[in-house]
Amino acid sequence: MVSTRHMLLDAQEKRYAVPAFNIHNLETIQVVAETSAKLGSPIILAGTPGTFSYANRDYLQAIVETTAKKYNVPVALHLDHHEEFDGIKESIDLGTKSVMIDASSLPYEENIEKVKKVVAYAHLHDVTVEGELGRLGGREDDLVVDEKDSMYTNPAQAADYVARTGIDSLAVAIGTAHGLYKEEPKLDFDRLAEIREEVSIPLVLHGASGVPGDAVRRAIELGICKVNIATELKIPYSQELRKTLVENPDANDPRIYTKEAKEAMAAVVEEKIKMCNSQNRY
Repeated sequence: MVSTRHMLLDAQEKRYAVPAFNIHNLETIQVVAETSAKLGSPIILAGTPGTFSYANRDYLQAIVETTAKKYNVPVALHLDHHEEFDGIKESIDLGTKSVMIDASSLPYEENIEKVKKVVAYAHLHDVTVEGELGRLGGREDDLVVDEKDSMYTNPAQAADYVARTGIDSLAVAIGTAHGLYKEEPKLDFDRLAEIREEVSIPLVLHGASGVPGDAVRRAIELGICKVNIATELKIPYSQELRKTLVENPDANDPRIYTKEAKEAMAAVVEEKIKMCNSQNRY
């Protein structure tokens, strides 16, 4: 199990992206890892605070460590949208090598100070840190941001933010949102190009579920090195699971009735991996 440092720097150099899939349990981890290994793709298994609360940090850590030993591709466990230092520290102490500290809801100077504290502890343990400047609207687990509170990343401010915090990657707000879109999102590619000119570290695109593949590929051409996908995995999994249980009301063995749900999710994982890095093979 590795940090995202080499993954994202390699992606930046070769102009592809590493997909980061939000996982929730053993089944989702298995599907993402097996599909990634089949395609020869590096993989980031991302978990929100809600996921770690549900499954427990030590359980998830152990499952992903086993996964990393099983497959011959780079595997990283990543903390997604964590806002509290104590939770991040607990995972780092367990062996997690990649974390995101989301202080984007705070005033700019407070954001910097909170992120610097995480960076200082993380870098002592060879852990990479992702920060966020700007705010995405929508909902992801317990994180809810009203559209009126969302804001785009300021390119000039991004350079100052990266320099002062020492983060390893930067999540940018260029028009995506968490959850499902009511209409096709319009990404601000000019803003992304400006950010790329100002910032040298890898850039991250959150809220990629539902964004057309051409738009994601254009974002990758302009410097996005990590693409986050969550909602598009949960929907086919839950839909197929619901369908199977409705059609088979006497079903009582999850080893059997989750089969179709896992297959539906695997199809989405494969599609997104090919979208991000079809030209790359480990």
